[in-house]
Amino acid sequence: MKNAYLAVDFGAGSGRVMAASIHRDTLTLEEIHRFPNHQVRMGNHIYWDFPALFREMKQGLRMAVHKGYRIRSIGIDTWGVDFGLVDRKGHLLGNPVCYRDPRTEGLPEEFFARQASEDAQPETELARHYAEAGIQVMPINTLFQLYSMKKEEDAQLAVAHRLLFMPDLFSFFLTGEACNEYTIASTSELLDARQRDWNRALIGKLGLPEGLFGNIVMPGTVRGTVRQDVAEEIGLTYPVEVIAVGSHDTASAIFAIPPSPQVERERCAFLSSGTWSLLGVELDEPILSEAARQAGFTNEGSVGGKIRFLQNITGLWILQRLMAQWKERGEDYSYEILLAAAENAGTAPTIDVDSHLFQNPADMEVAIAGYCRATGQAVPESPGQYARCVLQSLAQRYKRGIDRLNALLPAPVKQLNIIGGGCRNTLLNRLTEEATGIPVTAGPAEATAIGNVLVQAMAKGDIKSRNDIRKYVHT
Repeated sequence: MKNAYLAVDFGAGSGRVMAASIHRDTLTLEEIHRFPNHQVRMGNHIYWDFPALFREMKQGLRMAVHKGYRIRSIGIDTWGVDFGLVDRKGHLLGNPVCYRDPRTEGLPEEFFARQASEDAQPETELARHYAEAGIQVMPINTLFQLYSMKKEEDAQLAVAHRLLFMPDLFSFFLTGEACNEYTIASTSELLDARQRDWNRALIGKLGLPEGLFGNIVMPGTVRGTVRQDVAEEIGLTYPVEVIAVGSHDTASAIFAIPPSPQVERERCAFLSSGTWSLLGVELDEPILSEAARQAGFTNEGSVGGKIRFLQNITGLWILQRLMAQWKERGEDYSYEILLAAAENAGTAPTIDVDSHLFQNPADMEVAIAGYCRATGQAVPESPGQYARCVLQSLAQRYKRGIDRLNALLPAPVKQLNIIGGGCRNTLLNRLTEEATGIPVTAGPAEATAIGNVLVQAMAKGDIKSRNDIRKYVHT
C-alpha cells in the first residue's frame, strides 16, 4: 500500500482529485477522478451545484482508497470569492451563487457612493478602501455579493451562523469543523491586507453580524479529521486529516514554482496561464498605494502569510471561445494544428484582450473582426491568423503588466515563470519572452495540485520545505 496525499482541485469548469506520492526528492502525481462543474440557472440566479460537487469529491476519494492508496491527508483548493452559508446546526442554507450571477452589477459604484461623506467623493472613498483592503474592486467580489443579499433582505442572512468560502465549505462537510482559510478569504475584499484579518469596520458598514466570519487559519493548519460517516462511505478505516492548503487555487499554484538559482524570488514574476491570466509577484507585505490601485493591482494572500501582488488579465478564454465556435461549425482544430498555423501566420493585428467586447460575445470571431476594423487594422483571414492575433495580443498585454509592476516595485522583474496549463503553449511563451525582454521559464503545468500537496507534506513533516522536491512526474 503506497502513501499518498490527495489534492482536490475545483475549477470553474471542472474538478479533479489527484493522488501524490513522494519518494526522496520526487513527487509523482496521478489523476484519480475528473468531473464537470456545471453552473445551474434557476429562477433569477446562477448557482453552483454544491451537492453534486461534494458527491463527485467523495467519489474521487473513494476511488483513491480502492486503488490501494493509504491517505496521508487531504487538501482542497477552489476558485475565489464564492461562498455558502450554514446555520447553527450545520445545515447548508442554499446552493452557493456563482460569481457570474448578475445580482452585483452596478453595486460597487452604489456602495462607494453611499459610503462617501459630504466632504469626500466616491473616488476618495475608493482610495481609502484600497489602502485597507488592497483588493481590486470588482462586482464579483464577496463584499458586493453580501451587499446584494443585504439589499434584497435575503432570508439566509437572518439565520446564518457562518460564512464559508468554497474550500471552507467542502472541508466543513468533510470534517464538521468550520474555519476560514487565509488565501481564499483574501479574495473577498473583506480583509485588512496588513493585519491578515477581517476588516471589522467594513463588515459593520455592511450591517452584517461579526459572528458570521470565523477564525482565519493559515495554510498548513489542520482543519479537522474526516467524519466517521464520510469515512465509512468512502472506505476509510483509519483517521485522515484535512489540511488547509493555499485554498485559493492560484495561491497553491504559486507555491509550486521552483526556486531560481540565479534570481531572487521577489524579482521573479509569475504568470498563471489558463482561461484567466494572473500576472504578479510574491511579496512580504502588500502595496496599498494609490498608484497600485490605479494600475489595477490586487493584494491577495499567499502561503506563508505572503502577498500575491497581481493583475487579473483575460487569458486563453478568447482562443478557447474561437476554437469552440469553429468546432460548432465543423472545423475542429487541435491545439497542435492551430499553433502550427499561428506560427506560420506571420504578423497579425493586436486587440485589447481586456476589452469588454471580448468578455462573452455571441460570436468571438465577429467581435475580433469588428475591433480590427474599428482600429484600422487588417481583419484576420484564417484560424491561424486569428490564433496569432490572440497570442500576440496576450504577449503585449503581459509586457504592459510587467512594465506596471516595475513602476511599483523597488527593483525591476528579471524573470517570468509561466505556470498552469497555458505554460504548454510554446508559441505564447516565446512571444511573451520577445515582448517583455526578460527570460521566460515554463512549468510546472500541474502547479495547483503540486502546491496543494507540498503544503500538506510540510504540515505532516514529510518534507521541510518546497525546495526538498526537485522533480515532478505526472502519470
